[in-house]
Amino acid sequence: MAPPVTDAASAAAHLARNAVESLPRGALLKRLEEGAPLRVKLGLDPTAPDVHLGHTVVLQKLREFQDLGHTVVLIIGDYTARVGDPSGRSATRPVLSGEQIDANARTYVEQAGKVLHTDERLELRHNAEWLDMPMEDLFGLVRHVTVAQLLERDDFARRFGANRPISLLELLYPVLQGYDSVAVDAAVELGGTDQTFNLLMGRAIQAAYGKAQQVVLTMPLLVGTDGTEKMSKSLGNHIGVAESPSEVFGKTLSLPDDAMASWYDLLLGEPPPAGISARDAKRALARALVTRFHGERAAGEAEAAFDRVFVARGLPEEIEEALLAPANGTVHLPELIAEQFGGSRSEARRMLTQGAVKLDGEPVDPGLLDMPATELDGRVLQVGRRQFRRLRLPG
Repeated sequence: MAPPVTDAASAAAHLARNAVESLPRGALLKRLEEGAPLRVKLGLDPTAPDVHLGHTVVLQKLREFQDLGHTVVLIIGDYTARVGDPSGRSATRPVLSGEQIDANARTYVEQAGKVLHTDERLELRHNAEWLDMPMEDLFGLVRHVTVAQLLERDDFARRFGANRPISLLELLYPVLQGYDSVAVDAAVELGGTDQTFNLLMGRAIQAAYGKAQQVVLTMPLLVGTDGTEKMSKSLGNHIGVAESPSEVFGKTLSLPDDAMASWYDLLLGEPPPAGISARDAKRALARALVTRFHGERAAGEAEAAFDRVFVARGLPEEIEEALLAPANGTVHLPELIAEQFGGSRSEARRMLTQGAVKLDGEPVDPGLLDMPATELDGRVLQVGRRQFRRLRLPG
């Protein structure tokens, strides 16, 4: 439902109310006073297949623009992902293959559609449309930017001062992202606070090409489930919007109490409920998030399943089966865990050492890496708190 906005001033105040910065000051109001629908840009590099809750902080702000009649231009950075955004990094970021990037990109629109309107108020673009440019055009683009400008960026400045390598490819990243704004005639661009330099570069590139300069709106960064670091798949502290209801519910309950107010503010737009315990407030948050992405019924089922497994110490009603493939009648547990739940064998051995692997509810002896397949047939393998497989021999 659109907010009670009656004029440009109230619209500007509503849109900027929970942003960190709106730059330049007063520019958003001036654009809104012009009366024409705005083109509001967000670029997402598909460097991983998951859109997580951290992304939804910005996506929700885009939804607010849509609710007021503006057009969101969602750019899938299939070309900038080949460069790799170096934001906050102390070393060159590994570049994914084209196949990995394309596979990740296919999942993004469906996941973003859990937050955004996907009607005529959404324009989907891929920056390969314009960044796959002739060399002459690339020379024309980079002519507008100096090395001194790029070294004003904090992470580049730190690495340069410490004599750490900075590749020419990385220096190109903010320039290419800035050119995206030229290509789609962006009036507003959104991003997290870690993207401020890149967003302002977009204004500089637009000016160089004789375009009206975009308004920059930066949003707070959501901390991950560890309560300290920015939510990131690479840190393992994320919750993906496409994860199962039980995963969303259970991971939310692992959030430290002191991070809960921030999650309520950034994800639900409200403070935690008054007069209830932190435990109950966290459960209410978990139910709300599952409801948003999977529906109210799924939220109820996820909570009931959590209570059954972790409160009553039972097992899930439905457990996926895994067929064993023994070698000479023996199963190597680290290999089985890696195949069924992802990760590497070394990570599986670490979980065994930490007591995070159980058979029928009992921790597995960390020195027991190989077991006869007949002893595993029919038993429930549990890894962590929420991952289960019922093991079966073929036939």
